Amino acid sequence: MRFHIITIFPDIFDSYLNESIIGRAIKNKIISIKFYNPRDFIKAPKNNYRPVDDKPYGGGPGMVMRAEPILKAIAKILSVVKGKKVLIINFIPSAEKFTTISAKKISKNYTDTILICGRYEGIDARVDKILKTKKFSVGDYVLTGGELPTMILIDSISRQIKGVLGKYESLEEERVSSSEIYTRPEILKYKGKNYKVPKVLLSGNHAKIEEWRKSKS
Repeated sequence: MRFHIITIFPDIFDSYLNESIIGRAIKNKIISIKFYNPRDFIKAPKNNYRPVDDKPYGGGPGMVMRAEPILKAIAKILSVVKGKKVLIINFIPSAEKFTTISAKKISKNYTDTILICGRYEGIDARVDKILKTKKFSVGDYVLTGGELPTMILIDSISRQIKGVLGKYESLEEERVSSSEIYTRPEILKYKGKNYKVPKVLLSGNHAKIEEWRKSKS
């Protein structure tokens, strides 16, 4: 899977993408990440000021990201990935909720995913009208930009790709998982009280353990 990220703040991704599972997947060339800054698609005037935003028509607070630089960035990506199965994603709080099912479908049906990171009050709606983007929401709240949702999607989709986790069993959604998990020590002493691991988890009875996990899931 190749992820193409359109953002004016590519450095935000540095730490997250270079660490842990995602970092290893990139290093092992199971997934790839490439950034496209909309500012690079604006012809620089003499003062080198290249605004990617402007005031909204109809008035109102804030600024809106202009359509042209985003469309040019996507056009460049599409020219490189001709013949590939490409999905263009835009983030809107009121859109369809992104889920594990969404991640599975994307990992199975597409080779390239373009993620648009909006900023300010959002993106000129004509980007969606022209490209027919797939719109997702990661929750019923507003964020400063699309960078965090993009990281969430990359993480979730990458987990579905063979070789990223190492073992299929590592996928939490493919096994009986619980909201309660424990590790050593068996008895945790804290402020004069003992907190014990549930006896069923120490029993060795896998049927009962699975039953307990289902009751807690």
